[in-house]
Amino acid sequence: MSSVTIPIRTLPHGNDLELPAYATAGAAGMDLRAAVSDSLRLLPGGRALVPTGLALALPDGYEGQIRPRSGLALRGGVTVLNAPGTIDSDFRGEIEIILTNHGRETYEIIRGQRIAQLVIAPVTHAEWKRVAELPASARGGGGFGSTGA
Repeated sequence: MSSVTIPIRTLPHGNDLELPAYATAGAAGMDLRAAVSDSLRLLPGGRALVPTGLALALPDGYEGQIRPRSGLALRGGVTVLNAPGTIDSDFRGEIEIILTNHGRETYEIIRGQRIAQLVIAPVTHAEWKRVAELPASARGGGGFGSTGA
C-alpha cells in the first residue's frame, strides 16, 4: 500500500473527537465521526447533513470518497445519500455527510458515532477525442440487461 500525508484541521465543534482512522490494517476507508452537539433523530425516509468537525487539504491528484458504513446500513437502514460523495482536492470547507434513513424506525445519531467512511483515491483527468466511429466491442450498444439477468 502507498501512503500520502494529508493536512487536517479540527474545527472547534470537533476538537474532542478522534481523527479519522482505519479500523484494521487492511481497511480501505477511515471512519468519520458525527460532530453533533445533541443527538440527531433521523426519521424514516428522512435525511440530514451531519457535520464531522474536520476540514482537509487533499493533495492535487487525489480525492476523498465518502462511503456508507455497512454495519450502519444493515442494522439501521442508514446510508450516505449521494454515495460515493466526492471531496475535491481544492475544497477546504468542513466535511459534512448527507445521511438518509431507509429503515422503518427513527435512528438516533449520537456525538462521536462512526457515520461514514473516507477513502483517499488517486484521480485521473480525461481528455476527450471526438471520433466519427467508436471501436467495436463484444457488447456493442447493448443497454440495460443486455448481458443477461
